[in-house]
Amino acid sequence: MLPLLQPEGLLCGVDEAGRGPLAGPVVAAAVILDPARPIVGLNDSKKLSAGRRVMLADEIRLRALAWAVAEASVEEIDRINILQASLLAMQRAVAALVAGHGVIPERVQVDGNRCPMLLYPVEAVVGGDGKIAAIAAASILAKTVRDAGMRELHLAYPQYGFDRHMGYPTAQHLRALVEHGASPHHRRSYGPVARLSQR
Repeated sequence: MLPLLQPEGLLCGVDEAGRGPLAGPVVAAAVILDPARPIVGLNDSKKLSAGRRVMLADEIRLRALAWAVAEASVEEIDRINILQASLLAMQRAVAALVAGHGVIPERVQVDGNRCPMLLYPVEAVVGGDGKIAAIAAASILAKTVRDAGMRELHLAYPQYGFDRHMGYPTAQHLRALVEHGASPHHRRSYGPVARLSQR
C-alpha cells in the first residue's frame, strides 16, 4: 500500500460518514494534521477494522494540529436531502475547527466530487480518503463518532439492531422496520422508510 499524501501547508481534510443509512444523522469531520507528529496507518476508514479505527481516532485527536466533528440531523436530511445535509455537516465541521482551534486552513480538500461552500479555497478529491492523509483522518473521525452515536441509539431502540448495522439497510434492519415501524430517528425521505409509512 502506497503511503498517503501529506501536502505542505495548513491543509484541512474533510469527509463524512452516514449518507447511505436509513437512520441517524450524517456526520462530517475536518482535520489539519501536524507534519511534526505523523500518524502511522491512516487510510480510508472503510478499509480499517473497527478496533483499528478507534485507535487511530484517539491518535488523531492527540496529534492533529486541529480537528472538529459536526453533523446534520435526520430532520435536516429529510428537509434538504442527503447531499445538501452532507455539505452542511462539512461546513459546520470546518467552522468548528476554526472556532475551536483558531487555525485558519490555507485550503480544504473534500472527499468526493462535490464541495461545500466555504470561506477558504476548496477542492473535491474523488477517492480522497484513500489518497490524502488529512482526508483519511477525517473519514476515521467521522465514522467512529457516527458509529458511537448509533450504539447509543441502540440503547434506546434495541429492536432495530443499530449497534450491528449502524442504520444501513441490511435485511435484519428492513425486517425490524416492517415489524416495529419507523423510529423518530429514521429518515422519512428514504425509500424503504417512506414506503413503510405509506402502508
